[in-house]
Amino acid sequence: MRTVLFTAQCFMWRGNKVGKITGMYRSLELTAHQSGEEPLIEESNVQCGFTVLGGFPETSVEKVLRPLPAWLANPCLISKRIKGTQTPLPAFLTPKLLQRLHDAGIHSLFPVQSLVIPAVLNGLSHCITLGRGGYRPGDICVSAPTGSGKTLAFVLPIVQALCHRVVLRVRALVLLPTKELAQQVAKVFHMYAETMGLKVVLVAGQKAFSREQSSLVKQMISEPRSKADIVVATPGRLVDHLTHTPDFSLAHLRFLVIDEADQMLDKLPHDWLNHVTRAVCCRADKGGPSRMVFSHKTLGPLTPSSEFPPQPALQKLLFSATLSHSPELLQRLNLHRPRLFSAIGDQGSSKVTKEKNLNGKSKEGLFAFPEELVEFIVPVRLNDKPLVLLYLLLKEHCYPLLCFCNARDTAHRLYLLMQLYGGVTVAEFSSKLSAGERERTLRLFVKGKIQLLVCSDAASRGLDVRCVGFVLNYDAPDSLQGYVHRVGRTARAGSSGVAYTLLLSAQITEFRLMLKEVGGRNPQKQILSPSQLSPLVPQYKEALAKLQQELSGEQKERQQW
Repeated sequence: MRTVLFTAQCFMWRGNKVGKITGMYRSLELTAHQSGEEPLIEESNVQCGFTVLGGFPETSVEKVLRPLPAWLANPCLISKRIKGTQTPLPAFLTPKLLQRLHDAGIHSLFPVQSLVIPAVLNGLSHCITLGRGGYRPGDICVSAPTGSGKTLAFVLPIVQALCHRVVLRVRALVLLPTKELAQQVAKVFHMYAETMGLKVVLVAGQKAFSREQSSLVKQMISEPRSKADIVVATPGRLVDHLTHTPDFSLAHLRFLVIDEADQMLDKLPHDWLNHVTRAVCCRADKGGPSRMVFSHKTLGPLTPSSEFPPQPALQKLLFSATLSHSPELLQRLNLHRPRLFSAIGDQGSSKVTKEKNLNGKSKEGLFAFPEELVEFIVPVRLNDKPLVLLYLLLKEHCYPLLCFCNARDTAHRLYLLMQLYGGVTVAEFSSKLSAGERERTLRLFVKGKIQLLVCSDAASRGLDVRCVGFVLNYDAPDSLQGYVHRVGRTARAGSSGVAYTLLLSAQITEFRLMLKEVGGRNPQKQILSPSQLSPLVPQYKEALAKLQQELSGEQKERQQW
């Protein structure tokens, strides 16, 4: 039997202090050496009298992902196909509304409309104020491709729900990120709401603040009265009215619609949400006791006591082509028993993907592209980008064309260059222009008087310009989310469309990987040879020289101002 000598020095407990035990392993090593055996404990593993454990293989720790809530993991699936999937107009819509739809040339509903409209109306009771059974209806989130008819999916049920209202109150609030989108949605509401005797007010900064105030509230001797049933607003302008417009109240709000919800929550200041929540849950009118029998409460756990006395139903409706599926982000809205309607390519399968931008960041989301969209990648050198654009316009006759740049200064220079080259009618659309100028430009583009519209991402979201046959990403989009909204300006409402993306050789692999995460999309590659572009070069060089003079003149004018 092997003899092992072990010597230890022990320091006993003294009072309440803890002693130390120091193991002396030298005798163990000496005994093993004398017997010709390998030491049981190597010297490298003995430090300060303690054994250092080691030699374990390195293993990667798998990151634990937060599981999605059931309503996000199991959405109500709808097809993104429009052709062949339309349904007749439902009989539950009022005769006036059906007649207005027929007058507008609409005789059927798109898939997203045929599912979302009944779901919203299902939350109604015999009156506007209460939900079905006296309970608050569940909120609805919709993620569907651009041009799939999401606007009518919330306009029609809201107009239907409010058509029998007696007292004029703000019952529906629709929030959008930009003035152009707000004007577009307000126009759709006007088409259908005024037929039913409902009042729609747009507050997006297109009028003087005092004029907007007078359109919202009518000051009476006895008490002020609302002049709006439906308010369409941008967040900043809405906060201004909640703060500075006397007697403007959201206490009777029944529908809160947040269009382009991902941008509203992710990129815009979140203070508007706190203002809306406080305004909705405010029980008493300013300057006096509440005249309401019951009022909205801050949403909490669903218990019998929380539902008594009954409170007015408030339903939130979220819409976007790239709706975030991040529970943390959606939690800010404090959704109540939500349901998700998600568009897919084919019935029976759903794919949760991650948005990945060119900087490597990722974000969960469900994205769907129009079924009739054809996509191309065009490899280019940096200096050849304007030539490729000219070739598509003048040789391939790809117009009307919407051209996207990442920066407004780039869009402005490209607009000037195309204008100096000639041969095509071109206009600019960016934040450099006023709201009135952008509106006039869009009107001319829709009428076909402009062949090329060079724009920044100000036109990438929500604008319903159905005349667009071609989209060109002059600069590679920063994110998959941005790409979805850009190419979504074409192939709308079942029509066909083509999207081109100009990419440098270093960007192609990353771009394909980004698209692969959305159902394995693989755009075709279209290569333009130097011989195809060379006839455009002489006139292009002349235009480039004139561009330098034009930019110098603009800079001198800015310095004078």
